[in-house]
Amino acid sequence: MEQREAIVAVLLRGERVLAVRRGPAVARPGYWQPLSGKIEPGETQEQAVVREVREEVGLTVVPLAKVWESETDDRRFRLHWWTARADTGEVVPDPDEVAETRWVTPEEFLVLDPVFDGDREFFERILPAS
Repeated sequence: MEQREAIVAVLLRGERVLAVRRGPAVARPGYWQPLSGKIEPGETQEQAVVREVREEVGLTVVPLAKVWESETDDRRFRLHWWTARADTGEVVPDPDEVAETRWVTPEEFLVLDPVFDGDREFFERILPAS
């Protein structure tokens, strides 16, 4: 099976990041994670970050930097991790894709349950070094 490309958008507001709980219309609902989504054909990673964030939580963001790459645990997706500023605006979740949102510190993210192993690794090892 061909591996698809996707982005993970780590939204920053002050010292906090946006955590979303996966909604009922997506695979593996109930997991907490940063925002993520598939890269569409002809779209850059930065464009995918802006579009996915707008679609899933209604925020306009500015992509900052690509900080990591990983794979999903089933190897179906190569994930391109981006930080992005989300300094203003109200979070308005798409109820099919996002069941709940919280602005949390990286330490608070690590106590959310359940989370994916790759997300845990990011908040333990990658984000502190960025």
